[in-house]
Amino acid sequence: MNHPARLGLAALLALPALCVHAESLQCSGRIAAEGDSRAAVLYKCGRPLIQDQYCAPVVYRGSLQPVPEVIANAYVPCQPVEEWLYDRGPGSMTATVRFRWGVVQSISYGREPR
Repeated sequence: MNHPARLGLAALLALPALCVHAESLQCSGRIAAEGDSRAAVLYKCGRPLIQDQYCAPVVYRGSLQPVPEVIANAYVPCQPVEEWLYDRGPGSMTATVRFRWGVVQSISYGREPR
């Protein structure tokens, strides 16, 4: 196989790894997706079955290490997170919509809330 054909094949095989897969939630013919505001999700999907709020730990920029609590409490505000749980009916998994700073960060599905 010549060099351009190998390069083309490698690019074709790498394409699925480059595609970003964002979850969405279909509600009564409308679709809620990442980036939507709370008001948009409420308009599209109605009131959730359960709502929860918590303060997520702040992490160092460029790392997954949380800022020590002593420093975080004094200088760094926590990241407010809201989770809305939707029961999608019999035979369907529940959907959890996670908001950070008022917009949908992620949508996940499961048999039970985590």
